Amino acid sequence: MHKIIALALAGSLVSGLVFGQKKKDKPEVSLAELKKLAAAVAAHPDSLSYHEAFIRSIGINNPAVVVQYQKWMKQFPKNPNVPYALAAAYLDEESPKAKPYLEKTVALDSTYVEAWGGLWMDAQRWGKFEEGTEYLRKATEADPNNAQYAFYYAEGMREKDPAKHEAMILDVARRFPNHDRGAQALYWLAVRGKGTAYQLKIFELLKNSYDPAKFSWSSSGMSSYYNLLLEEDAAKAVTLANEMAEKIPDDKKGWESKAATAKAIVAANQLIAAGDGPAALTQLNTVNLPWYSTAKEYVVLRKAAALALRSKSAAYDSLLVEFRKNPGTKLYQGMLGYGQQLGKSAAQVGNETWQRLQDSAKQATDFSLRNYFTNKPASLADYKGKVVLLTYWFPGCGPCRGEFPHFENVIRKYKGQPVDYVGINIVSEQNDYVLPFLKGSGYSFTPLEDQPGRNKGNLNNGQAAPVNFLLDQQGRIIFRNFRIDGSNEDQLELMINLVLKHEA
Repeated sequence: MHKIIALALAGSLVSGLVFGQKKKDKPEVSLAELKKLAAAVAAHPDSLSYHEAFIRSIGINNPAVVVQYQKWMKQFPKNPNVPYALAAAYLDEESPKAKPYLEKTVALDSTYVEAWGGLWMDAQRWGKFEEGTEYLRKATEADPNNAQYAFYYAEGMREKDPAKHEAMILDVARRFPNHDRGAQALYWLAVRGKGTAYQLKIFELLKNSYDPAKFSWSSSGMSSYYNLLLEEDAAKAVTLANEMAEKIPDDKKGWESKAATAKAIVAANQLIAAGDGPAALTQLNTVNLPWYSTAKEYVVLRKAAALALRSKSAAYDSLLVEFRKNPGTKLYQGMLGYGQQLGKSAAQVGNETWQRLQDSAKQATDFSLRNYFTNKPASLADYKGKVVLLTYWFPGCGPCRGEFPHFENVIRKYKGQPVDYVGINIVSEQNDYVLPFLKGSGYSFTPLEDQPGRNKGNLNNGQAAPVNFLLDQQGRIIFRNFRIDGSNEDQLELMINLVLKHEA
């Protein structure tokens, strides 16, 4: 019987392989081997590994694969693994074709947790966040002991109900003490926590609940905890670094280096308090934090404080120089403070900051990209006279979707003002998601479609996303490569205000 099935399948596959397949999707196996793979699926329809081997060989974009699976779904009408195998392949491609096969799967088996999870992922790409949360609820009902979906369901409550989100996250950490998702739950609760005291409390809970030597999210959390302590209590940062150096042998040198950095900051703070600026600067100049460290701004401000012991003007100028490269609200507040001591008004500080930003501004490389709304080309000239927040994204990009709400919170404050918000989709294969995503999410950016191989010049994202730029009214790049989250929406607002108030 299996032999007959295999021969019947072979006939349907040949035409697809010859006529219906994109060149890039050609299988790396012979037709004879493809027949064997098809026969293996027919003999073992429950085996996802057989399905995966077959789909990988025939090519997911080959029309013959859908024809074949339609036949298998008729042949095995009660087997949920058959539609799920095709759905999983589409999900892996971040393809909008996944949804109907995921729906077929859960219709056959309402406890198929991976299919509910797949529907959630797909809903995110359509911008249907409420629908996605409901899929996660069903996933947790299908498997209450699944730490992954318990975590994501709790995370889905973050914007909708912050109090419920916190309770659910803490419950995940309590229920899954041996799973990295529990550590991840506490990590994000601490990183996004409102108020330093709360963050310190949750980081300490993370350290005590999940051994940083065993859980990667706890290990990452200790680095974030350390950065927070550098600002709040550098002596405790020294203690934490020494503890982690002993606890995590694989990163012993890294934590020893962190301990030395914290000691330098402790010493610098003591020297600043004693009025010895040059000695404090000597200590601070040994500090070399990575670009992503949240404590970098603090160290710059400490250097300014050391300089201010001898010259308020030098302290002010140092912050002006740094702000041009790494804008931050704390830096700007420091500039305002030193400016006031120098007799400068807030308007003067703003003007001088803008002059420094103009000195390094470059005209953005022009583009002509399809607007998804109008189906017509849009160019840089179309945005002349407007401040433009430009982001590279694609619907399957989780970090992009994580950043959008914070962009939106800021952009909505400028309704009726000459501020525009543009998103360039870098994955055209996900075009079907774009307009539904905007409709479902309610986000207000204008979607443009990127063109592979075009000369992006100084608006180059390196094929990565999200990558962000802020352009002035003349189409010049004023700020680049910044990230916005729940902790620094005020930074984006400050950046926009500086550009909006100071036309060239």
